[in-house]
Amino acid sequence: MTKKELVKLISEEIGLSQLKTEKIVQSTFDMIVNVLATEGRIELRNFGIFNVKKRAARKGRNPRTGHQIEVAEKYIVNFKPGKEMEAKVARLLKKNRKRESAELLRHETNASPAREKVLLPKSVVPDSSADRVHSPSDRILDSE
Repeated sequence: MTKKELVKLISEEIGLSQLKTEKIVQSTFDMIVNVLATEGRIELRNFGIFNVKKRAARKGRNPRTGHQIEVAEKYIVNFKPGKEMEAKVARLLKKNRKRESAELLRHETNASPAREKVLLPKSVVPDSSADRVHSPSDRILDSE
């Protein structure tokens, strides 16, 4: 889902214009980034925790040349989902897996042998009358 799609869903849910909703969503994202940059952690109850972690410098390898290189230390943002979010996502995934399994089973049991159309050369098509005009559809026979 994109930010634009998220804004559209939220605006429909709360009854605000998409322009006002976009400003609110963008302000929320900006505030999360600002808090992470200054404090290094933001906790949103029932949603999750964002925190900044420091990755130490390490030795890496250039995949093209195979030469060893130094990778500088850097800061990354880590997200740990809240219990409520994890539970909802787990239920949704379980529900989707059950639905997919049921659809697959239904498809397998209802599937009949496929009937393919085979296009035969004109010489193979039986000619019952010499004066009959043959159309291309006369060359199509159902295979069993």
